[in-house]
Amino acid sequence: MADPARAAKLAQRIKVVVAEALGRKVKDPRLEGITVTDARVTNDLQHATIYYTVFGDQAVQADAAKGLEKAKGVLRQEVGRNITVRLTPSLEFVADQIPVVASNLEELLREAKKRDAEVAALAARARHAGDPDPYRSDASGDVEIDEDDFDEEDLDLSDDDGIDEDGNARK
Repeated sequence: MADPARAAKLAQRIKVVVAEALGRKVKDPRLEGITVTDARVTNDLQHATIYYTVFGDQAVQADAAKGLEKAKGVLRQEVGRNITVRLTPSLEFVADQIPVVASNLEELLREAKKRDAEVAALAARARHAGDPDPYRSDASGDVEIDEDDFDEEDLDLSDDDGIDEDGNARK
């Protein structure tokens, strides 16, 4: 089994070889709009997965997939000539979903930006629910307490608590 670093280098080489072969060797008009985005090789170097994108509608993408299946033998032969491995890996072509995911992500970001603008507009027109300073009182801070305001009835000084009139514990 080869090490992952060698498999990664081989995958990059296969990516370049397939992209060049699509431009030079393969003369299928269905394959003109294909972009090879990535390639992966298994650690045993026997299978290569090549990711590609095609811009267009579903019909164009289906035609490109059929064209790649038809050109798979020519592309594998070209890969075998340009890499230095004992066995040429089998090729598998997979449509890359990155553009679809990216467009969905862009739509979500546009929606979030629109909602943020709506919230900012609401916040600009918002007012406090109550007073701006709910802790403000109309009474002045230097209120004097008269002895008349304090009644002994307000204090509960019962003997069963074990506390005398001064607030000390009884013995």
